[in-house]
Amino acid sequence: MEGKAHYDSILDRSKRITWQDDCYMDLQSTSCLPTKGEKNDIDWIQKHQHQLKRFITTPFLEGMISHLRNLDLLTMAEEAQIKAAGQLQDQVDMLTNVLTSKDPKGPDALRGFIESSGSQVSQFIIKYDPMVKEHREVLLQRYDLHRGTDSSSCPQLDVLSRALLLVDGLSDLQQREHDLMQVEATRGGRRNHLRQLGLAKLFEPLTRVSVPPRVSLTVGVAGIGKSTWVRHFIRQWSQGAICTDVSFVLPFTFWELNSFEKLSVEKLVKMAFPHLTEPNLVLGSSCRTLLIFDGLDEFRCTLNFSDAAPCSDPKKEMPIDDLVTNIIRGNLLPDMAVWVTSRPRVASLIPGGLVDRVTEIPGFCPKDIEIFLNHHFSENNFASKIWAHLESQKILMVMSYIPSICWIVADTLRYLLQNGMQESLPRTCTELYAHFCCMKAEVGEPRGREHVKIEQLQGSNRKLLGNLGRLAFYGLLKHKYTFSEQDFKAYGIDLPSTQSSLGAGVLVREESAMYTAYRFTHLTIQEFVAATFYYVASKRAIFDLFSESTMSWPKIGFHNHFRSALQHSQQAEDGHLDVFVRFLSGLLCPAALKPLAGLLALGKDDGNQKTWAAGFLQGLLDSGSTVVSLRAVNIAYCLQELQHTELLRSVEDDLRLGSLAGKLTRAHCVVLGYLLHVSPETSEETNLTACLSYSTVKCLLPQLLYCSYLRLENNNFKDDVMELLGSLLSAKDCHIQKLSLAENAISNKGAKALSRALLVNRTLTTLDLRNNNIGSKGARFLAEALKMNQVLLSINFQNNAIEEEGARALAEVLQANRKLFSLNVQKNSIGADGAKRIADALKTNRTLTELILCSNQLGDKGTVALAEALTDNNTLLSLHLQSNSISNRGMTALTKALRWNRGLVFLNLRENSIGVEGAKAMAHALHENRSLRELDLTANLLHDEGVQAIASAITVNQGLTSLHLQWNFIKSSATKALAQALLSNSTMQLLDLQENTIGNEGVIVLAEALKTNASLHTLCLQGVSAGSSGAIAMAEALKVNQTLQTLDLRGNMVGMEGAKALANALKHNGSLKSLNLQENSLGMDGAIFIATALKGKNQLTYINLQGNGVGESGAKVISDAIRANSPGCVVDI
Repeated sequence: MEGKAHYDSILDRSKRITWQDDCYMDLQSTSCLPTKGEKNDIDWIQKHQHQLKRFITTPFLEGMISHLRNLDLLTMAEEAQIKAAGQLQDQVDMLTNVLTSKDPKGPDALRGFIESSGSQVSQFIIKYDPMVKEHREVLLQRYDLHRGTDSSSCPQLDVLSRALLLVDGLSDLQQREHDLMQVEATRGGRRNHLRQLGLAKLFEPLTRVSVPPRVSLTVGVAGIGKSTWVRHFIRQWSQGAICTDVSFVLPFTFWELNSFEKLSVEKLVKMAFPHLTEPNLVLGSSCRTLLIFDGLDEFRCTLNFSDAAPCSDPKKEMPIDDLVTNIIRGNLLPDMAVWVTSRPRVASLIPGGLVDRVTEIPGFCPKDIEIFLNHHFSENNFASKIWAHLESQKILMVMSYIPSICWIVADTLRYLLQNGMQESLPRTCTELYAHFCCMKAEVGEPRGREHVKIEQLQGSNRKLLGNLGRLAFYGLLKHKYTFSEQDFKAYGIDLPSTQSSLGAGVLVREESAMYTAYRFTHLTIQEFVAATFYYVASKRAIFDLFSESTMSWPKIGFHNHFRSALQHSQQAEDGHLDVFVRFLSGLLCPAALKPLAGLLALGKDDGNQKTWAAGFLQGLLDSGSTVVSLRAVNIAYCLQELQHTELLRSVEDDLRLGSLAGKLTRAHCVVLGYLLHVSPETSEETNLTACLSYSTVKCLLPQLLYCSYLRLENNNFKDDVMELLGSLLSAKDCHIQKLSLAENAISNKGAKALSRALLVNRTLTTLDLRNNNIGSKGARFLAEALKMNQVLLSINFQNNAIEEEGARALAEVLQANRKLFSLNVQKNSIGADGAKRIADALKTNRTLTELILCSNQLGDKGTVALAEALTDNNTLLSLHLQSNSISNRGMTALTKALRWNRGLVFLNLRENSIGVEGAKAMAHALHENRSLRELDLTANLLHDEGVQAIASAITVNQGLTSLHLQWNFIKSSATKALAQALLSNSTMQLLDLQENTIGNEGVIVLAEALKTNASLHTLCLQGVSAGSSGAIAMAEALKVNQTLQTLDLRGNMVGMEGAKALANALKHNGSLKSLNLQENSLGMDGAIFIATALKGKNQLTYINLQGNGVGESGAKVISDAIRANSPGCVVDI
């Protein structure tokens, strides 16, 4: 009625306000601004503009236009203009613009029409703003309760500073394995092809042409922070910080839904959000609404997408699992966005075709763990002590990749350190969790109780832990992780007892407006508590504990029950009992039982059970399937928890020493799989060189998926093994980034198997196939794959007889592939024609940075073709042309290109036939080129004249940093030119003159130059016919020079006098780090001079005194003296 009265007053305004009154009012004002009432109506339109465009329908718009025409507020022309505006929203915009220009009657009439209308459209327009505001306030108040726990992490690790990983579905590992096994197998590592997605962009289109996802799925292992992400999102949305286009967010948890049997969508919304008085507005298509379902793994029902009855009526009641299924399918609320979070294995039950976007929450990396510890445990140096212990106990480090477990581990270790137990910190997960339960039982309990009260307290804790253990164990068997108060009563758990320090430490109470539920602090806590129950119960149970009723086959004795637990664990396809049996095995260790003495009813243990269990588990390692599965690897984890580690240490030592050949039994393969999980060193570089066969590869295959760098060199692999490795590289779970198959017997058939894998693989970046026999046909197979593959960055075809035909295929790759940056075709007989093909491809390729063409019979013809390419290509940084019969003609072409090229940094021309003219051409190029940094002209025919030309160029060139000139028939005159160049050059860092007869004269002039030069770091003078006078001159230079770090004087005649001078120089020099005096006739006296000189300020980290006639006893005396004087110096003698 109020709206109607307001509308009538608007229509009657012309009668109430006379023309004279209007004039009078205008005369009283200082401006021509609209009156307060008029301005309010304009503001009302502006305030509701968004709602008008969103909710007005075509019939409602036509009714408005008709009404305004009747009031003469719209002309026929204006009506036509509105209808011609285009889309409905554009028409609404045009209408409001027209009416706003007719102050005040137009806006008044529009507002009056909408407020007096009783339609649903008008209600949506009027109520939308206040309803959204109230909903945001309610959610913010509700989820602010968790802000303290959600923000407990440090700023660098909170949700807002991290990103989700956009993944292409779930891997086999995620769909089939226990959460902890997923983390262990991948060591928390991320697949390197994943894109990151911030919380604010979670529901936005990925590209300009794509649409927002309807169903988004976010997965993460237990304790990774799924609910934390959800709560952060809700708080951010409620504050208007993200997803501002979303009108309503309706969050639900699956543990809440467990309390319902049947429900309709409308009723669910009304129960959860009673403040939403217009559910049709929220559930309709006019608003963008986001439904959140958090924790699918906690749902008591199994979603059945094949048999669920379809339903599209939001008012119809149906079984709760059918309701969720219909929402995800889009039968119900098809216009709503849906966000589901879950542990990976349960998430795989949702058909992939129904999910538009899958994201994954990453865990901690070692750096994150350090940040976490430094933030939360910085007092009393606890952070560094905890970190040191995690580094020494690899399994605890891997578990700490999960944030919730990181809290448990760090908190427990701090408790032990505070109580002076640093000498007995836990080495296994079982020991750690035993201390955790002990800590929770003690923390908060009053100290100094009377003896009787302490016994009463232990008795109540013992009873609570026993009942919780039974609940936890049978919950595990049923995949049940949340529990109701009725569940507690059924297992004899009093609700008040759950508020004790032990109960509050291992349990979490979840409350909402609809339901109250309980869960264990983390899944591993449930598994540990379940193991304590089974351990105690198995000593007296006479029936199978895996059957909750007593109607089962008799099973007497701990051995039978232990065997039964392992059998059930091995048969569980999803591995959900893996961690349970680890804890059960660990409880056989006295170190794990000791903290639980007051919490468990423990009898005497003579150690026989541990010995028996070790033998039983060892037997399981030797038996079983030929292929090592993760169930088998879990047996090795059990042995680790049991602290029976002889075999584990033996395999780790053999792997490190490279002595696995002939030892890889099935048990060794299982342990190797375990080491790949827990040892970062093993997984980062898994060296299985010369120790594998077809059968061992087949046995190990599933565990090799998770290596980072896999070395399978010199195993005599044939093509059948390539079929196995092809399947490995094709797997979705594959984490291999570098693979070396060098020095095997792979032919074109094996290359074909690898090529098929490269078409689908998305992780491999480096492939080494050197010294095989793939031939030109195999090269063609691989080339076809490389045209499509956009991940591989480096491939090595060295010595594979690919010839000119293979080079042609690879040239086609360089024209199509935009990722490959390193290509090695050394020693493949590609010839000049093959080089020309590659050169033609380089003219258009803009990604390849390294090309190795050594030993390919290129000759001058092939070199000229490459030189032509270098005039166009400025992307190539490194070019290797060693041993290619290049003469002055080829060199001249190359140097001409270098005058124009601005990209090449490294040029290798070793072992060719380049003479004086070629050297002069290079010198000419160096006068102009400023990009080349390293030039290798070893073993050519430069002679003094050629080197003098290059030395002249070095005088002005300020780009070159490394110059190799060994074996070039250089004498003292060329050396003088080089020494003169060093006086003015300030960029040269390495000069190699080995095996040139420069003599004492040459060494003396170089030494003189070193007194001035401040850039040279390395000087190689092996075998240059230098004697004591040269050494003495070099020693004088070292007293002055403070930049030279490496000096190589091998194979000269330094003698005792030279050694004495060098020793004296070492007392003053503070820059030299490596000194090589091998085979220099130092004698015992000379070596002693050097050894005693190392007491001073020198920085030597390496010295070589081999071959100097000091004898075995003398070598020991000198070596001991050097180690005493300079402990950080490595000695070869």
